[in-house]
Amino acid sequence: MQVVKYMFQPHGDARGQLVALEEHVDIPFTIRRIYYMYDTAQGVTRGYHAHKSLEQILVCIHGSCKIRLDNGSESKVVPLEKPYEGLYVANNMWREMFDFSPDAVLLVLASELYDESDYIRDYDEFLNFIGKEGTAQ
Repeated sequence: MQVVKYMFQPHGDARGQLVALEEHVDIPFTIRRIYYMYDTAQGVTRGYHAHKSLEQILVCIHGSCKIRLDNGSESKVVPLEKPYEGLYVANNMWREMFDFSPDAVLLVLASELYDESDYIRDYDEFLNFIGKEGTAQ
């Protein structure tokens, strides 16, 4: 499984740092939705789903967390620890976000508006959707 991590260009001086993200320049899709997670309790895992068509970039803009990506054949854990790195999550990819630091803020840039029918929330249904037998979890 190929994991695509983007290193965004920080701009800064003695006043601090700034990262600017532009669709189709830094982000490989049109950004239709932005949301973020914070105050995630210790030991909590978020996600447990895949999307049929939605693409995302995840950026832990404060603190750190880990992302488990699973394509039905292989599973990888990717740490997000820097506010200038983003993880591309393609459609048809099971994702779980976990091990949030107490100060973590996970920003998500999404290619589509919220659409419940795009979610696959059952792992076996995910495997059926992508045409895989067995589990990689």
